[in-house]
Amino acid sequence: MKPRFGILFIAALFALAFACPVFAASDDKPTSGTVTAAASKEQTTCPIMGGAVNKKLFVDKDGKRIYVCCSGCIEPVKKDFDAIAKKLEASGVTLAKAEPATKDEKTKK
Repeated sequence: MKPRFGILFIAALFALAFACPVFAASDDKPTSGTVTAAASKEQTTCPIMGGAVNKKLFVDKDGKRIYVCCSGCIEPVKKDFDAIAKKLEASGVTLAKAEPATKDEKTKK
């Protein structure tokens, strides 16, 4: 009886060894270049100081908007906008679209 148990045990190990690669080969990851709705999220924290963003304080560039928490964070974002935008997007944050400037805002520049 003992030899049968050993043979069955070894057969079960072989079956598991050959079945594991089959299960590991299937992946449920989205295809490259697509972002799922669950993965994309709105920006809620300041990329400079980490505080909650103030929707009245932001920096726009190339149609993208990065919100900040205080006026002191505006200049650092302006200086390194592209790198900060890339870092936020890599972490799953969907940047807001920059709204077109009004006539008054255009004359202030």
